[in-house]
Amino acid sequence: MSVTDLSGDPAPDAPAATQTARPSREPTPFAALLTRLHFYAGILVAPFLLVAALTGLAYTITPQLDQVLYGDQLAVAAVGGQPKTLAHQVTAARAAHPDGTIASVAPGAGDRTTRVVFSMQELGEKQHTVYVDPYTGEVTGQLTTWFGSTPATTWLNDLHRNLHLGEVGRHYSEIAASWLWLLVLGGVILWWRRRNATRARTAHLLVPDLSARKGVRRTRGWHATTGVWLAVGLLFLSVTGLTWSRYAGANFGAGLDLLRAGTPQLSTTLDGVPPPASDGGHQHGDAAPGTADNPASYDTVLTSARSAGLTGPTEISPAAESGLAWTVAQVDNTWPVARDRIAVDPTTGAVTARSDFADWPLLAQLSSLGIQAHMGILFGPINQILLAALALGLLCVVVWGYRMWWQRRPTRADRRAPLGAPPARGGVRGLPWWALLLGVPVTVALGWALPWFGVTLLGFLLVDIALGLLARRRRRPVPVSPAPAGS
Repeated sequence: MSVTDLSGDPAPDAPAATQTARPSREPTPFAALLTRLHFYAGILVAPFLLVAALTGLAYTITPQLDQVLYGDQLAVAAVGGQPKTLAHQVTAARAAHPDGTIASVAPGAGDRTTRVVFSMQELGEKQHTVYVDPYTGEVTGQLTTWFGSTPATTWLNDLHRNLHLGEVGRHYSEIAASWLWLLVLGGVILWWRRRNATRARTAHLLVPDLSARKGVRRTRGWHATTGVWLAVGLLFLSVTGLTWSRYAGANFGAGLDLLRAGTPQLSTTLDGVPPPASDGGHQHGDAAPGTADNPASYDTVLTSARSAGLTGPTEISPAAESGLAWTVAQVDNTWPVARDRIAVDPTTGAVTARSDFADWPLLAQLSSLGIQAHMGILFGPINQILLAALALGLLCVVVWGYRMWWQRRPTRADRRAPLGAPPARGGVRGLPWWALLLGVPVTVALGWALPWFGVTLLGFLLVDIALGLLARRRRRPVPVSPAPAGS
């Protein structure tokens, strides 16, 4: 996936005899346009990709980092026999944390501690999680968490997502995800075209040509073949990253709603009890005061969930309003995932509604699985290793791209320049009418669906027009004034 000029110009390090023997091939208008777009996007968007790759690489180690930093809270010192009742554990957590309302309880099993999550208005989206040893009923500690993430994981997540700049910082990651797919696809097309033009073996699409002399040709080989190997993974990261970005993610969610392909809602209405009025402002399953204060209800609800077939790690969320059912959800995100949910009457233990992952719309299933894989938790350590390899590979591709820009700079005494020149202009003017008729609406639609792609593409276009006008003005001959009469 080269950011160099693939218009057919000979490489600076090519021998003079080779340049004479094999003249350059005139690129098609489409290739010229794609080359120039790939060049500008590679130069201007690559810094965002570089930051995303570095922060994403750091995020891949969060499960191991959590064990090092918070192992005493997350795991029990010794696995005992029969666990204490949830009522006993919730009572211990409430004694250690008397403030706030209980948002959820995740029963511990094996070497995992029980997590009792408290919501407090002053914490905003964050919460306090109290960890309880399920075998002894003793509190092992408490942390400020965000959607269940520990402070270290939350810090690295924010670094990757928004550079700790809040909503403004989210623009950087959306720009990176919005352009990554086009850089990948465009790079693969340009590399295939170059190898096809030189009648290279198909294997050279996947293996760099080590016979090439040191210089831009060899760097291009490593840059392009590494990009080809990473293409599927990078496309996956681009698509899944966009699904929860600020603007493109909102459009994606609206599209799922329009197609009725989003995550199904679980009804928590109890028979004979009308649903209470709600302003929709509850977050993280916040329970209304008083609805989650009966510790015995947690054992009742958990027993019903186990009887209904919800095995493995589960999370109990008390009702957000009185008179509603509680929710029990499987939270096993490793493959094969367990994401079934039921609604349970906390008084009688009756299951009032159910939503199984197998019954979700296909797009909702793929979106959920894609997010888990993007976060590195779908396949456990294998998922982490694959993400780390993608991040390292993307770093190499970006560095090799900038190195080619440096290697292509003119070095002759009369043509010195600090960096390589961009590919030739004029690709759009050479396109046939039908390509413009089809391409313009498609580009506008992409710009609407991916707003940051549209805005930056428009910026590239304006910069390119300005540079073209400036170059034309420099080439314009200066009129010579006639000599005065009689001189």
